[in-house]
Amino acid sequence: MRKLLFLTPLLILPLIFGACSENDNNATEKGQIKLSITDAPLDADNISEVNISVTGVQYQNEDGEWATFEGFEGPQTHDLLDLTRGESELLGSFEIEAGTYTQLRFMLDAVERGESSVSNPGCYLVFEDESEQPLFVPSGSQTGYKANGEFTVPMNGVVSVTADFDARKSVVKAGNSGKYILKPTIRLIVEDQAGSIAGMVSNVPEGSEAMVYIYENNTYSEEEEAEPVEEEAVRFANAISSDMVDETGMYKLAFLAPGTYDLVVVENIDGEFSQVLGIVEDVEVESINETTSDINIEEL
Repeated sequence: MRKLLFLTPLLILPLIFGACSENDNNATEKGQIKLSITDAPLDADNISEVNISVTGVQYQNEDGEWATFEGFEGPQTHDLLDLTRGESELLGSFEIEAGTYTQLRFMLDAVERGESSVSNPGCYLVFEDESEQPLFVPSGSQTGYKANGEFTVPMNGVVSVTADFDARKSVVKAGNSGKYILKPTIRLIVEDQAGSIAGMVSNVPEGSEAMVYIYENNTYSEEEEAEPVEEEAVRFANAISSDMVDETGMYKLAFLAPGTYDLVVVENIDGEFSQVLGIVEDVEVESINETTSDINIEEL
């Protein structure tokens, strides 16, 4: 009996510590994602603001189901045109299961196409004359917009991810109604893996503006510059990002994954596409570094 009484606590202790260890392991199987938002600019001259209202952000859990980030404080309204050339704004920091993810989903406060009037749109445009127009979303889009890009949340660590809303691709004007449609194109970039390209563009034709589009190496084709056949489509649809050359001659393409890229330089006149001026090939991007690529249009 004495031996049994002595051994009983010894038998129980491993069970207790084992349970504690298991709980500790479960508690540590989480990390944190720090999520920000950025933009590639519009190529339209008359739009001064592109405002979007984010009401929530979702991720796919280990069961493959969409779950909402707890702690998201919304709705949040962001003017995408303030967030170009590497500028970004924090959406929030969220605890999430450690592991690798390939998609997020953004919930936006936008009305469906077909609505005749909107009194207080969450997503809207502001024009240079200070007039406003709501942004409509295609029917059935209230389930949210997917953002693609792989990132890994480390156990007990933090990963910083930026969602790049490409306003140039995302905001299109419907041909007949004149309404502006919001069809977000969003990519996800891990910040400590991203690099950038910047430089000066010289000898831009007088009376015109220059745009720089960036493509993954050897993916650009002349079909990209053609007038879109489908309604609400855009030119240069497969460009990863773009930037308009400013009055000083500068451009910058930020939040790029490491790799080799081609730069397509385009002439716009009065905000409309005119011609492709030339291509700069094989520009290398490294993590956390900025590659300088000056462009002389006369040498393209």
